[in-house]
Amino acid sequence: MSKRYEKIPKKQKGAWVVHHAQKTAATQNASAEFPAIDAAGKASSLLSRFAANDELHIPKKRVDAFAQAAGLNPKTELASLLDMLKRRRVIDTSQNGDVVALGLTTVATVQHACDIFEEQDPTAEERASIVIADAASASPVMRKESIEAISDEFALPTQRVGELLDRSELVGFVDAEAVDGSRLYFNGNLFRRDNLTKVSRVLASLSSADHVKVAELDSILQAKGCVSVSAAERLLGTVLFDKLKAAGMYDVNHVMNASGEHGFVTRPAAFHKFNDPMVDDAFDLAKALVAALTYGMTLRSQGTGRIGSVEVLLRSLISGREIGPATAIGEDYRVLETKGVIQTRPGPQYGHLMKLLKKDIGEMALAVLTTGEAASLAAVDRPFEGNMSGYVGPEQSRDHFRRKRQTPESKKLTRDVLSALRTGGTF
Repeated sequence: MSKRYEKIPKKQKGAWVVHHAQKTAATQNASAEFPAIDAAGKASSLLSRFAANDELHIPKKRVDAFAQAAGLNPKTELASLLDMLKRRRVIDTSQNGDVVALGLTTVATVQHACDIFEEQDPTAEERASIVIADAASASPVMRKESIEAISDEFALPTQRVGELLDRSELVGFVDAEAVDGSRLYFNGNLFRRDNLTKVSRVLASLSSADHVKVAELDSILQAKGCVSVSAAERLLGTVLFDKLKAAGMYDVNHVMNASGEHGFVTRPAAFHKFNDPMVDDAFDLAKALVAALTYGMTLRSQGTGRIGSVEVLLRSLISGREIGPATAIGEDYRVLETKGVIQTRPGPQYGHLMKLLKKDIGEMALAVLTTGEAASLAAVDRPFEGNMSGYVGPEQSRDHFRRKRQTPESKKLTRDVLSALRTGGTF
């Protein structure tokens, strides 16, 4: 086994497994090429939905709903994945299919992902794909250096390593660009303006007028935390904005509702505590919660549950209190509900009540919203009323063009999952 592989911390390996599994799931045939990554990623995705701060009893109906929300087939995949988790002793199951999950944070989940990955007898290429991604995160590396290092450490022929690098780039394990007739591999999550060695080529291509526009947008983002995509495009122009977004200088997060899809732009530095690629899953859940809360602060009416003090609300949720009732609770947090971040139930007379299941996600959102970094995910150009039913994180926004097409979840599936979650058990 690779010496470099052995030196990667367990939590970091598990997070790379989760990261890679998300990429393979979005690329045709990649799951078959990287089966251990695929299995461990699916198991950890399921565990992430089960994981709450305290031991949690989950009725079978909710278990099946969580499986569907994770993109799993309850008939063919669920049983084997539950067995994997039982062997890790993080869950137990009853004869009728109910699950008891131990209290786990999202961070602890990735450590179990590493163990599950190793249990699947991964191939040398699968382990090498983790080393490639980890090395490219330390600093950009040229293709020749990568081939030599991976070939030596894993005793793989150079041709196979070359093929692995090609697939790693295509699947999205690493990012790459052409340099001096070869390929330079790097971690796109770290391709930020505050690291000029990685963005110098992009910045060098900008005109003086472009630099002035970029400085103006950065000043606005530093003051407000967030602006709409349309505002950013008005300032920079669509071509320049797309170029800088592709370079990773801006993140775009989408909230989807009955009115359409509404994009919000943030600087990566606005979430600097969470832009580590090792915590992408928790990071995106926190961003989804921030987006949903901001929607409630800026676009909800008083009568349907407009949020007055987001800090008071989040501290109540983090302390374990149930909040509500409000109409907005049943409508604006659907994605977070399907991912096991929150749980809702009908109010005694109207609306829904809400409880936070993942304390660490709430704490991340509170940190972002109270430091001023993204406190005013401000707003779209016009007020609108609608139900937040989807969320697309910056990773998917940045590189969806080279993945198999990602389509919004079917309305029927969302309705079925939410119905099962809301009627399959109580707090």
